[in-house]
Amino acid sequence: MITRKNFLRIAAAGGASLAVRPFASAAPDPSKFYFALIADTHIIDGFYKGPESNAEDTESMFKTTDRLESARGVINSLQPRIEQVFLVGDYFHDYPSPDIDFYFQNETRLDRAKALTDGFKMPVHAGFGNHDYSVKKMSRENSHELFRRKFGLKPYYSVEHKGWKFIHLNNFLGDTWTRGHAKFNPAMGSLGEEQLNWFEAELSQNKPSFVFIHYPLSIVAPLEVKDYGVHFLIKRHRDTIQRVVSGHWHRWFEFGRSFGPQHLVMAATRYDPNAYLIVEADTKAVKHELLNIGLVDWNTHFSAPWKA
Repeated sequence: MITRKNFLRIAAAGGASLAVRPFASAAPDPSKFYFALIADTHIIDGFYKGPESNAEDTESMFKTTDRLESARGVINSLQPRIEQVFLVGDYFHDYPSPDIDFYFQNETRLDRAKALTDGFKMPVHAGFGNHDYSVKKMSRENSHELFRRKFGLKPYYSVEHKGWKFIHLNNFLGDTWTRGHAKFNPAMGSLGEEQLNWFEAELSQNKPSFVFIHYPLSIVAPLEVKDYGVHFLIKRHRDTIQRVVSGHWHRWFEFGRSFGPQHLVMAATRYDPNAYLIVEADTKAVKHELLNIGLVDWNTHFSAPWKA
């Protein structure tokens, strides 16, 4: 079994195989900009009790703040500067109370998560993960209300930057996440017809796009309304979508072009402070490059640290 300690020792010994293209040339290229991706931060608070399903998972919960702060320090330090950060769900870890008033009478993990991301020098755009909902304790409507009031975020939305579009989908709004529905199965994601229509309209603008969806596409319902679903839309717009990025599995996994555009699953800062991606976008060539993808140890939690 490769632990984080062993992986970093192997990485240090085999530097050539972990080569990373230099972050920037001496003369910055005005046609390029840089952004960062993180996932599954799972921030907790003093109300967190635990335990999780195993000792490693439980231990990780008490290190989520330190590990996000470490990732933040690297991302904040890079030059040319990172202009945007996108967080692919599980911003915090569950809800300590189903009562909305509780979150305005106490400092909770929601406040701590926001304080941590406010410490980035650039905007951080968070999407919903399964732990940002709580099917048994907290209704979807209450989760949405807290995200609106605490973070100013909608259940799904897009951000435009320098002619590119960054789309946060929400795979917790369809029938598979509707309690009492015949298709209820929280292990499977779904979007719902309203969001699918919105997504199609976003892609129809034909701007180079990154799509963020917390569940990997292999566990998102391919079709929801007859022959209409997120897989269909992603394949139809494969030439517009630069990449689909997911989290949830807490491990690095690459689907290649199995779903049309490139599809990558990110590891979690919850387990490794080096679980981030630095992306160079080329607005002239309309392409991107993951600058530190060579540091990833695939199908594990781990990545070697960035060294500028």
